[in-house]
Amino acid sequence: MVRNTAGEDPGVGGAPLAGAGDAELAAALPESLTVSIELPAEHRELPEDEEQVALDEIVAMPGSVAPIGSDAGIATGIGTMSIEVVPDLVHVADEEAVPTAESPIVPLPGDDEIYSRRDRKRGIAASPEPAAMLTPDRLLEPKRNRHAPEGPWPAFVYASTLHLVNIGDSPKVRERKALDARIAKRFEGGTRFVPVLTRKGGVGKTTVTTLLGMALSDVREDRTIAVDANPDRGTLSERIAKQTRSTVRDIVTHAAAIKDFSEFSTHVSRDETRLDVLASDTDPLLSEAFDENDYNVVADLVSRYYSICLTDCGTGIVHSVMRATLQRADSIVVVSGGSVDEARLASETLTWLEANNYGELVRNAVVAINTATHGTNLVKLDEIDAHFSSRVRAVVRMPYDPELAAGSVVRWENLKPFTRASARELAALVMDGLPTNRNA
Repeated sequence: MVRNTAGEDPGVGGAPLAGAGDAELAAALPESLTVSIELPAEHRELPEDEEQVALDEIVAMPGSVAPIGSDAGIATGIGTMSIEVVPDLVHVADEEAVPTAESPIVPLPGDDEIYSRRDRKRGIAASPEPAAMLTPDRLLEPKRNRHAPEGPWPAFVYASTLHLVNIGDSPKVRERKALDARIAKRFEGGTRFVPVLTRKGGVGKTTVTTLLGMALSDVREDRTIAVDANPDRGTLSERIAKQTRSTVRDIVTHAAAIKDFSEFSTHVSRDETRLDVLASDTDPLLSEAFDENDYNVVADLVSRYYSICLTDCGTGIVHSVMRATLQRADSIVVVSGGSVDEARLASETLTWLEANNYGELVRNAVVAINTATHGTNLVKLDEIDAHFSSRVRAVVRMPYDPELAAGSVVRWENLKPFTRASARELAALVMDGLPTNRNA
């Protein structure tokens, strides 16, 4: 800066200028003159030790730099000034990674892509494999359905293609397996009690109990027992091959000594379907003495070892045994004959149950119509069916079968296919109405 002050003539080295020309030149100069000179940037190579701690890769964001020093020193240009870098720092690599419109976001590869064996399904990998590469689909062979299908045509296709084509079971077989699944329903929380009852004798109540028990035992893997609780000399034990002379009276007498199933099984008879039957007393005087308390003793022991207990009840619906039976019942089966009076008495049984606060059992009941009784051909079975369908959950017709007409031992394999199918349908309907979960 060159400053010209009035009354003073600048000169070289502080000497005043001489001559009139010099005075005119000085007068033409402005009062102040600023000259800017750009010097080349000094290139300095950092020593190696300073280069290691350099902050060249740190970028300070605007507003993140604050001067430190006295205001007086900054105003006068005297003193020093330092810069404090606050924590708002962005690494150069992060700043460059910010996506723009020209550089779209590229998603990170997923685990399936990282551990993919697509390029190296065979042989040894070029790099060490992580543990995630040991997947089941890599190490295990796929399982194929090796069960041969049932049915003439599916079996032929399966055999002719050397077991390569399995079109599945025939519709009839699938229907049978679906019925088996309903009968094999699994329960939790104690034994299910199902009484079989009616107010009239001679309508096939004991026969229906036997068929129902055999249909259940033939499919189910757990234990099923049929107890003859008829105080008037029941005949349930005569429907299977008798293997013991014990009766419900022996169970009551030796209840305290029975500690396990092997001891209990010595008092029951078992048929080919694995149905266990507990007989009633053959002496009418002793059978009449079988009361509510005795039935509860038998039922308590049965509940230890069996999943399902069928009770063949007597015709005395007001007997004390009937009260104990209904109190434990989860569902009931009411047997009706095919005549007018038999159907009416069966309907009156439902009415009595409703009048004695067993309406829920009536709505969940299954009525089995025995079409083998006298007079069946003289009545309209469809009308009987429609009547009971309006009061109970389901109705099943049990057909005539020579194996049952004799009133002796019933063999499941000797029954007609339609009879077995009806018994299986009855069993499936009864199982449908039993609760799956219930506290013991």
